Amino acid sequence: MADRRPPLTVEELRRLVAAGDVDTVVLAFTDMQGRLQGKRFAARFFLDEVLDHGTEGCNYLLAVDAEMNTVDGYAMSSWEKGYGDFVLRGDRDTLRLTPWNPGTALMTADLAWHDGTPVAASPRQVLRRQLDRLAERGWTAYAGTELEFIVFRDTYESAWERGYRGLTPANQYNVDYSVLGTGRVEPLLRRIRNEMGAAGMTVESAKGECNLGQHEIAFRYDDALTTCDQHSVYKTGAKEIAAQEGTALTFMAKYDEREGNSCHIHLSLRDADGRPVLAGGTDGTDGTGGGADPYGMSGTMRHFLAGQLALLREFTLLYAPNINSYKRFRPGSFAPTAVAWGPDNRTCALRVIGHGPSHRLENRLPGGDVNPYMAVAGMVAAGLYGVENELELPDACTGNAYDGDAEHVPATLREAAGLWEASEPARAAFGDEVVEHYAHMARVEQEAYDTAVTDWERYRSFERM
Repeated sequence: MADRRPPLTVEELRRLVAAGDVDTVVLAFTDMQGRLQGKRFAARFFLDEVLDHGTEGCNYLLAVDAEMNTVDGYAMSSWEKGYGDFVLRGDRDTLRLTPWNPGTALMTADLAWHDGTPVAASPRQVLRRQLDRLAERGWTAYAGTELEFIVFRDTYESAWERGYRGLTPANQYNVDYSVLGTGRVEPLLRRIRNEMGAAGMTVESAKGECNLGQHEIAFRYDDALTTCDQHSVYKTGAKEIAAQEGTALTFMAKYDEREGNSCHIHLSLRDADGRPVLAGGTDGTDGTGGGADPYGMSGTMRHFLAGQLALLREFTLLYAPNINSYKRFRPGSFAPTAVAWGPDNRTCALRVIGHGPSHRLENRLPGGDVNPYMAVAGMVAAGLYGVENELELPDACTGNAYDGDAEHVPATLREAAGLWEASEPARAAFGDEVVEHYAHMARVEQEAYDTAVTDWERYRSFERM
């Protein structure tokens, strides 16, 4: 990982605590569902005891469903094993202030067992393992995530009480790129931008999107682990700020029949000297004399991208982890349906963009509900699979991929989970424990959905069937 200064040093925190400016420190990790889980500590106790020794939390936190129900079938954590603890150990490079919660700092944690062994199925550790594989080649991954959300003029509490029906979106029409449209919610967007900046993130821009009340705030790319840490902090912070403003926002992949919330992920690689690995002619492996590829890709990028395509269906569970995720994949929706790549082509699952050192790939499959650690880990593992096997890149799609004959991305969580569980490349890259853990997570979600009776069924069947 690249050397970098943390947003807040421990020495700075000590001074803020001594001055009475910080009284609370949150130590948290990102769970399977992409949520921050952890504890709030009195700041002085955190500095005296928790900083060096960590804290403990019940290991069921990686073995529950979205409702926090304990479920059977996880090897890691169960009634039979007594639901013991694992250890949360703070990563000092992640310490930051959270201005939306006054007097509060936050540190991201890694999970370990009591003997110090990392918890293999924890999302941050899944990504760390893949980044270590890149590091063996002298490569570092850089990533950017583009999260969309929908803002409503309702509080979270009133939305819950109304069953999330009849909510009032912050905009009544499509405000994609509309300065007037973003102006309608600028007080909220401004708070999010400024307070995320004060938390150590580099904010680039905010823009309107297509669905009613839909917006996107973009942040500058960073090394992959830092980007995923910031993604999790931002997602929680944005919801907290919205709640403080008497509004609600959702990152769910598909709220209604209109456009869903995407989370496009951009990925590039650099070598030990900081040179771009994916740009044509930079790594000595393309055999073209430097930049002869018509799309400006190095030989490594062609293999890396070929790996993405080869494993896209098998790894879709990492990009679309929930039942609702698959509602996005509809033709003409700007959410991809085809296992295809194209230069600056938004109809493809994989888009190649940028010029020179900024040459990179964009995975357009993930939605706003994605767990960033798992998705980026999947992209790295798939890319390495392509490089290790020197896979040939198929022809680019330069037209409408929705109308092409490429394979279709999985249409349901059930299909994606089956492909993931049967994937030999997944087991080779992530290990059986991780594959089986996340396959079980999908099965739990699918079984819960299969037993639910929906409003759609009642409207169609109550009287007329």
